[in-house]
Amino acid sequence: MPNIKVVDMTGKEVGQLTLSDKVFGASVNEAVLHTAVRAYLMNQRQGTQSTLTRTEVSGGGRKPWKQKGTGHARQGSTRAPQWTHGGVALGPKPRSYRVSLSKSVKRTALFSALSSKVAGNELVVIDNITAGEYKTKAMVAMLEAVGAARKTLIVLPEVNNFVIKSCANIEGVKTTQWNTINVYDILNCDTLIVAKDAVAKIEEVYAR
Repeated sequence: MPNIKVVDMTGKEVGQLTLSDKVFGASVNEAVLHTAVRAYLMNQRQGTQSTLTRTEVSGGGRKPWKQKGTGHARQGSTRAPQWTHGGVALGPKPRSYRVSLSKSVKRTALFSALSSKVAGNELVVIDNITAGEYKTKAMVAMLEAVGAARKTLIVLPEVNNFVIKSCANIEGVKTTQWNTINVYDILNCDTLIVAKDAVAKIEEVYAR
């Protein structure tokens, strides 16, 4: 089982924590990680792009000239795709890009993402992440104390508006709760900071 030191908000070591092998010590499955990240990005797409076909643009109700004898190519409407102000041929229409993953694939991807952070020494466990007021300076000091990199994901055990709002103005820092973490955010950060209570809740749910 992987062991990791637990620090406080000043960066001082206050203990050791043994992590679950199943959640934080799993083998990293890159193929599943790719599948999970692709599904996440696809599911962010709204799919609301739309173009007007020749039946939807206004005008063009009259044949522009007679069929024969003009020397022109035959035309039935000025709203055909080859005309200026004509409709779009085979253009995009609203659609769903949603990709569904099975529960086992989601779990494997999450375990792989968390385990990759442990293996890369990019996981920091803090005994208690708290703030008594809206103070960005306090959060910046915490990040500097624990040696957080430019892009950091902070995982909290529960909603704490003081911490969330205090981190909102820090570039590259994102906050979330233990039950809303996703593979993309974990892989997209350079440092993963997790509160000790959040680690316990993640293992309680996923290590069974």
